[in-house]
Amino acid sequence: MQLDRIDRQILDILRRDGRITYQALSEQVHLTARPCQERVRKLEQAGYIRGYHADVVLPQPEGVVVLAQVALGDKLGRSAQLAFEQTMRDCAEVEDCWLVSGEFDYQLRVSCRDLAHFRELSGSWLDDARFRIARIVSSPQLQQIKLGQR
Repeated sequence: MQLDRIDRQILDILRRDGRITYQALSEQVHLTARPCQERVRKLEQAGYIRGYHADVVLPQPEGVVVLAQVALGDKLGRSAQLAFEQTMRDCAEVEDCWLVSGEFDYQLRVSCRDLAHFRELSGSWLDDARFRIARIVSSPQLQQIKLGQR
C-alpha cells in the first residue's frame, strides 16, 4: 500500500492521539468522516496501525531496575535465539527485551526485588544450556531522567 500525504497525516495524528474521534480526525485532514474512517481501516489492515494503547506512567518500582546486555555464544543456531526470546517473554521480571546489533545480541530492562534477585535470575539464564550465554553486562538504574513516549 502506497501512503499519500493524507495517510501520513492520519498516522501522525493517531500516533499522538489514538482516542480522537473520526469526526475530529476527518476535520484535521480535510475529509468527510466516512472516507477518513475507510482510510484508517485500510491502514489497520495493511499493518501500519497495529493497535491503540493507553500512555500509562507506572510508579517507580520498588527494588532495582537493571539494564542488561546479553551476548549469546558463537555459532548458535536460530533455535537458541528463539528459546532465549521465549524465555524473556515468559519472565515477569523482564520488562523490555530488544534484539540489537553490535557486540551484544540483546538489551534487557529487568525489574527485580534487589541485586541478589537479579544475580539469581541472570545466573539461571547463564546455567541454561539452550542459550550458552557468552556474557551478561549489567547496569543498575540509579534514577529515571526521561521516560520516552511510545
